[in-house]
Amino acid sequence: MNNFSELMKQAQKMQEKLMEAQNKVNEISVEGISGGGMVVIKVNGKYEIQSLVIDPKLMTPEDATMVADLVIAAYNDAKKKVEDQISSNMGGILPPGMKLPF
Repeated sequence: MNNFSELMKQAQKMQEKLMEAQNKVNEISVEGISGGGMVVIKVNGKYEIQSLVIDPKLMTPEDATMVADLVIAAYNDAKKKVEDQISSNMGGILPPGMKLPF
């Protein structure tokens, strides 16, 4: 019975650590930048876009394709930063290869 009790305590500690990690993920906010700062996108820990700033100099019909490419690049930059922060926040809590948010 002692082993079961100890196992339950360990499971509860693991659950608490996972909740703490999830809370940290929810607090993440990073900026992805492309085009030398002409496009800046802010993304949270759930990969949701919080804001997007595009330099008005890019707002010409001829530049539409380039603007789209810069937005995508900025988002991918922000996404990578979120993933890096999530990985560092996990600090060995999760098995290798398992990522949050689930």
